[in-house]
Amino acid sequence: MILTIRDDPANGQPKTAGVTRRWISGSTIMNTAVTAIPAAVPAVALAHFEAEFSFETDCWDVHDALSTGRPDFVLLDVRSPEMFARGHIAGAISLPHGKIIGSALAAWPDDTLFVTYCAGPHCNGAARGAVRLARLGRPVKIMTGGVTGWIDEGFELATSGA
Repeated sequence: MILTIRDDPANGQPKTAGVTRRWISGSTIMNTAVTAIPAAVPAVALAHFEAEFSFETDCWDVHDALSTGRPDFVLLDVRSPEMFARGHIAGAISLPHGKIIGSALAAWPDDTLFVTYCAGPHCNGAARGAVRLARLGRPVKIMTGGVTGWIDEGFELATSGA
């Protein structure tokens, strides 16, 4: 079926209160900020979303891996030592993003995967830490959600000194 798209016949104007109105077979379709830019074609969307997994992981997957007792990555809490002491993910190592330098990583083989996290989606510390690790040639992912996401999933935080 082919649908004819035309301007709103009620007033002949394509815009009303900043929103474009279009009519398709007599029904109004609103172009919102969501639809103003068309979605990517499925092949492009697939490549994009598959690539995201090479850059990030989530709290659930980290928790699951840590619960095995043999995680295949090093979890770095890149917040301040004070924030780490207030509450952190058990098994994480406190290494503030500004302190990530080659000598701080010498204990791990070059192919060790590091996963960084910070306070939450409002914080860019995980990304800052990931940039520093990548500049040092280290494999890295961020844990999306950070501490906020961890708590939202219902997981506990450990408290101790850094």
